[in-house]
Amino acid sequence: MFRTRVKICGITQAEDALAAIDAGADALGFVFYPRSPRAVSVELAASIMSLLPPFVSKVGLFVDASEAEIQNVLTSCSLDLIQFHGDETPDFCNLFSVPYMKALRMRDGLDVAAAAQAYSSASALLLDSYKPGIPGGTGESFDWDRVPRELALPIVLAGGLTPSNAGAAIAACHPFAMDVSGGVEKAPGKKCTQKMTEFIKAVSRADRRED
Repeated sequence: MFRTRVKICGITQAEDALAAIDAGADALGFVFYPRSPRAVSVELAASIMSLLPPFVSKVGLFVDASEAEIQNVLTSCSLDLIQFHGDETPDFCNLFSVPYMKALRMRDGLDVAAAAQAYSSASALLLDSYKPGIPGGTGESFDWDRVPRELALPIVLAGGLTPSNAGAAIAACHPFAMDVSGGVEKAPGKKCTQKMTEFIKAVSRADRRED
């Protein structure tokens, strides 16, 4: 049976990170974007990561950061994957020794297949909702029917996901992974253990139905 992976993004506390892992999360996301309400310092992220068990992927999210800023994070944090959430070019994304996934905001007219070709060196494409001036974390979903059925890259679905719509999202577009943040929070950057558990259970139920 195929298992949809789950990434819990916007981790700002060690207790939330450990609760997410206990709930069954495959990956944790750390936001290195100062304007985000879920931003973490390099020092805090490194401290939380030092407590994590093996086989949990650590993902660093950046929005149009400089090469030096990203290298500074990589020096202190053992990231397994970089998530580029801005207007980074393929050449820029390839500057680092860590695999990456490229986030695309699903604005009208976006050609996902063309983007997949342009970012062919990526490990995955993350598809998120589009809202002018907001690079992510909108809390809004987009039309999942817009997700192409056949792409050369795995799809990570984001944007407005919650325990109540996770099953419908999987049924609609069969993503490789789900990326949730606000939908499992009690406040920005503060996760709700019950919601994280419910979300991952909803994903597991949907996977069984799809089998």
